Amino acid sequence: METAYLVLANGQIFTGRSFASPIDGSAIGEVVFTTAMTGYVETLTDPSYAGQIVLQTFPLIGNYGVMSDDQESRRVHVRAYIVKDPCGQPSNFRSEGSLAEYLRAYNIPGLCGIDTRALTRLIREHGVLNGAITNDPRSVNLDALRGYEVRDALKQVREVKRREYGVEEALARVVLWDFGLKNSQIMHLVNRGCSVIRVASEASAEQILAEEPDGVLLSNGPGDPRENTALIAEIGKLAKSGVPIMGICLGHQLLALSQGGTVEKLKYGHRGANHPVRDVISGRAHITSQNHGYAVAKLPANSSLRYENINDGTVEGVDYTDFKGFSAQFHPEASAGPEDTAWLFDRFIELMSK
Repeated sequence: METAYLVLANGQIFTGRSFASPIDGSAIGEVVFTTAMTGYVETLTDPSYAGQIVLQTFPLIGNYGVMSDDQESRRVHVRAYIVKDPCGQPSNFRSEGSLAEYLRAYNIPGLCGIDTRALTRLIREHGVLNGAITNDPRSVNLDALRGYEVRDALKQVREVKRREYGVEEALARVVLWDFGLKNSQIMHLVNRGCSVIRVASEASAEQILAEEPDGVLLSNGPGDPRENTALIAEIGKLAKSGVPIMGICLGHQLLALSQGGTVEKLKYGHRGANHPVRDVISGRAHITSQNHGYAVAKLPANSSLRYENINDGTVEGVDYTDFKGFSAQFHPEASAGPEDTAWLFDRFIELMSK
């Protein structure tokens, strides 16, 4: 393993080792951390991580290898990957190779051997920091690093081809508006007897309604939701049509913006598989899977709070009062992660049946 460095925008440098793709120049991105102990294949292939360098807080990653069936999309989306100790000899009957081999196949730099606890504490105290993984820290332009932003994130992950999934004699016909979706969302709908029509983020409300859907699911995705002004306007038109709508993560934020709500960037976001959320109606607590750097700050006038984050009180879910719609900031498909919120898909099907 060659010596490699993480250079942060504040000038701090962490020295470690490269364990995956050879570093040619510098890999630049937002450095964020995820608290999940497992599900690293799902993390690497989650489009919501586009433009980011992902740090795993759990020290040992890769012990059960990698499996192509667990991918949430067609490719790895992270800019680079940081772990304390990557396992070089995985043991699992499903394993198709090691973590290092997997990253090399997608030309993704990996950094190991640094103090990941110290880096996590730094991000928690300072907030999200831009960083560069490089083999020569002197080559990093700190001014350019500080100015880096994740821009046009939906264009980085978009799938432009319309696709259909599921059976012909379906319980419901769902249009899945793809902003960078996870494959598990398709799976949960199909397993519940739905046919799914996947459309690109550039689709219009008119095109979606032409599919004659029983409901529309707004998917997760990367980046700042506020920069997608044209998309927000189309979602507003869709809400006026009366078709039932469910939003997840970015879809939740975009739906709120379309109804007059506001969104803010969090200090360091919520990423991982163990975030507690409370249902304000039932009082029940749920352990959820999350991946977001933004949150709804002001609720739309035509909505009510349904779920809140127990740790910091941020908005985790909204019910709408003048159309058939609800949304959740957390991920009910939860692959990998806790599965006790998958019933949100059942709630969506019930909403479509009314």
